[in-house]
Amino acid sequence: MTKQSRRKFSADFKAKVALEAIKNQKTLAELSHQFEINSVTISKWKSEFLENMGVIFENGREKKSQSEAPDLDQLFAQIGKLKVENDFLKKSASRLGISDKEWK
Repeated sequence: MTKQSRRKFSADFKAKVALEAIKNQKTLAELSHQFEINSVTISKWKSEFLENMGVIFENGREKKSQSEAPDLDQLFAQIGKLKVENDFLKKSASRLGISDKEWK
């Protein structure tokens, strides 16, 4: 006899099933048959979803603000590099006899 391994479900699938259970359009037995999952498992996922749904909005704000905030060290490094290049070009232009007014 071969040992049957446990099925592993993705977070997206669990959320989908829990959302269907929250909608109350179908009974747990119908959902259990539809998704081929025990009704106790669906109830457990539903309660977990309801307990943690506030976290979704909190994490969304943090991720959004972190992704929008630029890396200041990288920006300062880029400014410094551009300033050095600009100074070099100004010196090179003055050696060639090109004034600032000619190339602006």
